[in-house]
Amino acid sequence: MPDRTVRIVLAAVLVLLALYVAQPYVQALLYAAETPRAVTARGDLAQSETATIALFERASPSVVHVFAQSAATGRDLLDADDEGGEQGGTQTGTGFVWDGAGHVVTNTHVVQNAAQSGGSVSVRMSDGEVVSATLVGLAPSYDLAVLRLGRVAKMPPPLAIGTSADLKVGQSTFAIGNPFGLDHTLTTGVISAVRRRMPTSAGRELSGVIQTDAAINPGNSGGPLLDSAGRLIGVNTAIVSPSGASAGIGFAIPVDVVNRVVPELIRVGRVRNPGIGIIAAQEAAAARLGIDGVVVLRVLPGSPASQAGLRGVDPQSGGLGDVIVAADDRPIHRLADLTAEIEEAGLGAAINLKVVRDGRIRQVRITTADVAENRR
Repeated sequence: MPDRTVRIVLAAVLVLLALYVAQPYVQALLYAAETPRAVTARGDLAQSETATIALFERASPSVVHVFAQSAATGRDLLDADDEGGEQGGTQTGTGFVWDGAGHVVTNTHVVQNAAQSGGSVSVRMSDGEVVSATLVGLAPSYDLAVLRLGRVAKMPPPLAIGTSADLKVGQSTFAIGNPFGLDHTLTTGVISAVRRRMPTSAGRELSGVIQTDAAINPGNSGGPLLDSAGRLIGVNTAIVSPSGASAGIGFAIPVDVVNRVVPELIRVGRVRNPGIGIIAAQEAAAARLGIDGVVVLRVLPGSPASQAGLRGVDPQSGGLGDVIVAADDRPIHRLADLTAEIEEAGLGAAINLKVVRDGRIRQVRITTADVAENRR
């Protein structure tokens, strides 16, 4: 009896072992999908997905790829290894259609080298058509430039314009551009911060800059930053990144600045910069002296500051002149504060400055005027 039980157990073990070994082969024989599988119905897209798709389909035709070729480089304007950066004299970036006349907005730093060297600019439309473009105007103080397209088979509609005055941290953002030459790439994120300050190539700070975590990479420069309604709220311009690629910190020029600067570039080819005609001392030097405010280093002859009687540092003795500490009752701690107040006031506006001279506070009423960028 025990021998029979052992034989039964051994037989059962052998059967189980055989089934274990044969299982993959049986499974492959019975269940292998040797023909295309049936598609499972997905159902409706989520409302957020539908909204994002509609936004991209509406806005992307108005976004273009900009190629700026410096003169005498000996390279093809559309060399693939140049896309999304700057190599061999070719700078590429993004732009977008501003109006029905074919004006395109991009960044100054995308086209500046080509403009200064007498090079050429071409634009690839969303449908693949490549057209030449001419430079209408540059505004280095705002890192904005305007191009005019040549003859286009079908002009895309201009983007809808929003406002940057009421943006809130946490709002959704959508960036469309050509990172690393990958045209019409959509990235999404949120507004990470508002009212940032950013230096520009013209040696001044731009205030009110939008910070976003939507992926911005080389090649996105000059492209639109949109809100969830598909309206333009900023122009992507810079990133902070140790590697040069997206680190989740991107910056965009606020649309309210764009909407003021671009029409002037179209109209006269340059931006009249409201100013008062002073050269300010370095902020570090003021901080070392324990001064909170803008130290007037020099007053430009014939400027509003000169007419109002402002004084700079005495060139003979080195004695301190005027320190601007408030404008229209708002405190001024550094030059960017004063610049923001002047820009908000605009050209030809009167500003009441609070100035410290020889330890005494005095009020100065001054009218802004056009100040050339190289004198700011």
